[in-house]
Amino acid sequence: MPLTIGCAARPGKARRNLTGSWRVFRPVFRPEECTKCGLCATVCPEGCVIETEEGTFIPDYDYCKGCGLCAEECPAKAIEMVQEEK
Repeated sequence: MPLTIGCAARPGKARRNLTGSWRVFRPVFRPEECTKCGLCATVCPEGCVIETEEGTFIPDYDYCKGCGLCAEECPAKAIEMVQEEK
């Protein structure tokens, strides 16, 4: 498939690529420490951090690549990166 400038895949294809298996580390969210600021969702390059009904946030592990940006930017330090066990 030839790629065009600025497009890694044709629309609709990315959601079928379950990229979570690439992880070495995964984020563990601690909702009891979450201040509900939403920064984790804002900085996630994959857009896989989801807001719960309670207003806290969780990752969609099917797509999370374990980059750690959410944990790095969390002002409450409510996200910890742990080694993925396969």
